[in-house]
Amino acid sequence: MANAASGFAVNDDCKLKFLELKAKRTYRFIVFKIDEKKNEVIVEKLGEPAESYEDFTANLPDNECRYAVYDFDFVTVENCQKSRIFFVGWSPDTARVRNKMIYASSKDRFKRELDGIQVELQATDPSEIGLDVIKSRAN
Repeated sequence: MANAASGFAVNDDCKLKFLELKAKRTYRFIVFKIDEKKNEVIVEKLGEPAESYEDFTANLPDNECRYAVYDFDFVTVENCQKSRIFFVGWSPDTARVRNKMIYASSKDRFKRELDGIQVELQATDPSEIGLDVIKSRAN
């Protein structure tokens, strides 16, 4: 297990599942949660390849922070099929201040554990991670 600067370890399963998403495209998305009792970042939800972007956003809680990774498929202007791996730092305005601080202080260290992230988004409400935002950042 790797140590995060804030004192949270990163469960090996997080890196393993991310590698499966990146290399084998086994998942569409992964939602990660900080387990304060275990002092580590764990996998909370794995999205099946057939799940939609709406399924992904529905798995982000209204009043708690999360980290998430989303594998976004799109077609370029030149009609090429492409994919981008997005890292989402989800920190809703309604989350407790302590919760926001823990996630903010651990984010960079956790993100470094996931090699292959192409685009990062920080969001405080659903409008900041709308499909239109994802599409505009993918190119």
